Amino acid sequence: MEQVSSTGRSRKSFPVHLIVFLAPATLVYTLFMIYPLIDSLRLSLFAPGAQETEIFVGLQNFITLLTDELWSPRFWGALKNNFIFFAVHTLVQNPIGLLLAALLSAAMLRARNVYRTLLFMPTMLSVVIIGFIWSLILSPLWGIAEDLMGVVGLQRYFAPWLGLKGPALVTLSLISVWQFVGIPMMLFYAALISIPDELIEAAHVDGATGWTVFWRIKFPLILPTVGIVAILTYVGNFNAFDLIYTTQGVLAGPNFSTDIMGTFFYRTFFGHQLQLGNPTMGATIATMMFLIILAGVLLYMFAWRRRVQTYEF
Repeated sequence: MEQVSSTGRSRKSFPVHLIVFLAPATLVYTLFMIYPLIDSLRLSLFAPGAQETEIFVGLQNFITLLTDELWSPRFWGALKNNFIFFAVHTLVQNPIGLLLAALLSAAMLRARNVYRTLLFMPTMLSVVIIGFIWSLILSPLWGIAEDLMGVVGLQRYFAPWLGLKGPALVTLSLISVWQFVGIPMMLFYAALISIPDELIEAAHVDGATGWTVFWRIKFPLILPTVGIVAILTYVGNFNAFDLIYTTQGVLAGPNFSTDIMGTFFYRTFFGHQLQLGNPTMGATIATMMFLIILAGVLLYMFAWRRRVQTYEF
C-alpha cells in the first residue's frame, strides 16, 4: 500500500510480509549453521588450558596442524584422499550423469519416466544403508560380487577391494558415484529439456548429426549447469563423511588409506578408542575444511562463471 508524503510524493510501505516469511528460515539457519561456523572459527584460535579453560593462541593451531610431525601427515593424507574422492566423482559421476541425461532427453525414448525414477532411487536411500549393503556385496566371505563376476568370466579379477590399501578409496568413491549419479543426471536433464526445439530442428535441417547437435549446440547452452554441478560435487565431496565411517570405521582403514577431511575431523574432535577428543584442534580442521571449500567456490564464482558469462554475450 502506498502512502503520500508531505512533499506530495508517494512512498511504498515497508514490506512486513517479507520479514514474516523469511524470519523463521533465517533464525533456524543462523542457529544451526551461522552460529556453529562462527564458534568453530573462534575455537580454532584457542587451546585447552587448566581447569577446562581456554587460552588464546592465535594461529598456532594451524601451524601445528600443517607442520607438526604428529598432525601434518594425517592432515595432508586426508586432504590428498579428499581430492582423489572428488576427482573420481568429477571424472566418472558427472560424465555418466550427462550421458544419462542426454539419453533421457532423446525424443524417441519410451518410458523415460520409469528409467528416470529407477536411476534416481539410490539417491533417496540412506548412505548408512548403502554402505552396509555394499560391504556385504563386496565381502570375500559371504558377498555375491565374486559369484556375479564368475558368471561373466571375470572371477579371477575379484579381490577384497575394501580391505586393500590401494583400491579401497577408489572403490568407495565408485559406490558413492553409483548412489548419487542421479543428482547431476536430473540437473543436466532439466537443462537439456529447456533448450528450445527450434534450435535443434534448425540444426537437423542444416544436416547436423545428433553428435554434432549435442556438442555444438546443446553442450554450450548447458555450460552454466555444468559449472553448478561441478561446484556442488566439490562442496559435497569435501563434506563427505558417512560412507567412509559406515564401511571403514572412524580410523578409515586400512591404515588410514580412506581417511578424508570429514573422518579426520570427527576422530580429532570427538576422539576414538583411548584417544581423547581435542575440540580446539577439531575446530581448526573444520576451519581448514571451510577455507578449502570457500577457495573452490570463489574460484568458480570469479573464473568459471565469468568465463561462461563472457561466452554467452
